[in-house]
Amino acid sequence: MGGALTLTIAALAYPSMLGVSTVSSSPDRIIAQTQWGPLTEGDRDFVVKVRAAGLWEYPVGQMGLQKGTTPEVKTASAHLIDGHAALDTTCRKIAPMLGITLPNKASPQQQGFVNQLAADSGKKFDTDFANILRMTHGSIFNAIAKIRSTTKNRLVRVLAEQANATVLDHMTVMEKTGLVDFDQTIFQQTTPPKLPKTDLTPPPPAAGEPEVVLTPPPTSTTTPPAIPAK
Repeated sequence: MGGALTLTIAALAYPSMLGVSTVSSSPDRIIAQTQWGPLTEGDRDFVVKVRAAGLWEYPVGQMGLQKGTTPEVKTASAHLIDGHAALDTTCRKIAPMLGITLPNKASPQQQGFVNQLAADSGKKFDTDFANILRMTHGSIFNAIAKIRSTTKNRLVRVLAEQANATVLDHMTVMEKTGLVDFDQTIFQQTTPPKLPKTDLTPPPPAAGEPEVVLTPPPTSTTTPPAIPAK
């Protein structure tokens, strides 16, 4: 579990600009003036990162509904699907308003992690699922708070507030599985590894490629927030 787990954590802890192999070196640099406020490199990276997170966690949630062996794991899986579908709706609404290109695929490391969980079964699936998802959400939690407290862009604030509530919820349901190893979680969150930058970047969509939509479940209880017109 360690290798894939480490790669996924790093991908979330160090968001990369879409289609660029280097992490943003000037997150505070303003790259566009919009009617909702200035947009910085950090703002853009955050929107891309939220989208990329959903592209692997949503299918992992679907997997958990099928492979989870406890009610708690299945509940956590349902929360992943519900929460990331709502976040995806917001990302897809605000990205064109801000001129941000969204990925249609997760990064190579994130997709590799999906593949690893697909190979798990039984109790091993439950344990890997709970620990990895708790670690990744814990890793991104502080990044969301920083964006919310520093962005001057109203649309990015809306997404940050929604992401904060969603990630807190997902951390909580992972903990309620009773399977989280907190010592390992804290170590992974505070000691992210250094990886090839190209492995951390979700590939850009091909020209004319249909946009991937994370469809809300029929039983969804999450309503995406209203988007300010200006």
